[in-house]
Amino acid sequence: MSRGYRLAAPYFLTIPARLDHLEPGRAVASMPAVPWTRNHLGTVHAIAQCNLAEYAMGALAEATIPDDTHRWIPRGMTVDYLAKAKGTLRAEATLTLPPLTDQQELGVAIDVTDGAGTVVSRAEIRFWVTAKRAA
Repeated sequence: MSRGYRLAAPYFLTIPARLDHLEPGRAVASMPAVPWTRNHLGTVHAIAQCNLAEYAMGALAEATIPDDTHRWIPRGMTVDYLAKAKGTLRAEATLTLPPLTDQQELGVAIDVTDGAGTVVSRAEIRFWVTAKRAA
């Protein structure tokens, strides 16, 4: 499933992410620290962490937003880098879905943790949800 998801959104092929858990309202993804995700300090680059957060959020949105009635698109991201990111990282995205309207902005909280469980970055990704119109 991870490979299919990455192929559906080819940009995600730039990171070695894997979808570990997916259910409506929750997605967990992981990513090993490989040479092309590291910065000059030897830690996982800030943007690689953002990519992992967006990877988890996108999977969550696909599993949570009913695609027969609504569509979504990212609108913005806020990220705080809290600790050095080393080793395999894990991103957990969560959303409690409110009743959907014709158009609304929703926010997904994502914690990125290292192997010891330390939160290395925390993101919120806002996305715009609109109702599909009958053709």
